[in-house]
This record gives sequence, C-alpha cells and structure tokens, in this order.
Amino acid sequence: MPQTAGVPAGAVSLQICGGTDHVAAVNPAEDIPRKDHFINVNGVTCAGRHLIIDLFGASHLNDQARMEAAMREAVRVAGATLLHIHLHVFEPNGGLSGVAVLAESHISVHSWPENNYAAFDVFMCGEARPELTVAVFEEAFSPERVGVRELLRGVAGSD
Repeated sequence: MPQTAGVPAGAVSLQICGGTDHVAAVNPAEDIPRKDHFINVNGVTCAGRHLIIDLFGASHLNDQARMEAAMREAVRVAGATLLHIHLHVFEPNGGLSGVAVLAESHISVHSWPENNYAAFDVFMCGEARPELTVAVFEEAFSPERVGVRELLRGVAGSD
C-alpha cells in the first residue's frame, strides 16, 4: 500500500460522507472495507437510520422458522452483513424475541402472537438500506396495518 503524506503507516482510508478519513487498521493484513461508517441523509450526518416497525393484525408470529427466514431475507435485501442470529420462543403463547447482529448494527424483533402484533427495530449504518426490510416483513407476516417511524441516530448536537 503506497504511503500518503500525513497518514500513518498501516492506516486505512475510508470514504465517509463525501470526505476521506484515515483510521488505524484492526488487521492491516486484511483489506476488508468497513461497512459501518457514518452516512449523510438529506444533508444530515448521522451514525445510521433506525426504523421502528409495528405490524398489527399480523399472522405466523409464533413460527420460528418463518421469522428466521424473514430476518435473513431482510438482511439480504438491505445489503447488510449478517454476523449472528438468535431467536427465543416463549411458552405457552409462542411469542418470539430475537436479534440479527449485523456488521452495520442489528435487526431485533418481539412478537405477541396472541395479539397479532410484532415490533421490529432495524438499525443500520453505512450503505445498507433499512427501508427495504419493511416489504419483507409485510410479505412474511401479512399484517393488516403497518406503522414505520425513522430515527437518525448519532446526529451531532442532538439530545
């Protein structure tokens, strides 16, 4: 790797919100681009987009295999990187809680099948597209109504 003036040896250059930043590499032998950088959304620099997704009147919320498949598909369509997934089934109602840990952050879920309700949190940074996950959850769980709220996380100067 050629040395750039003023940049420490072994540093990696990252394109962050239109500028270039230089950070020390965790393992300089690996040339893996980071996927967890800050982004710019409508002129606001932030850590990422956090969607709060509510599914009302939904079905199949106690189906662990369906939930895992939906979460894996959501990761894929968003362009994110799955690191680990874990789901826990509660008895006797069969509600599920789980998380997909991503290089870009996470997707979590809590379901109440007895109320036909599920709550998803989808937080992603970098180039991932969290908004594309909503259609995956709609397809998998056929809700009567969907609510989506978006938060921009890590905005400088916000409380």
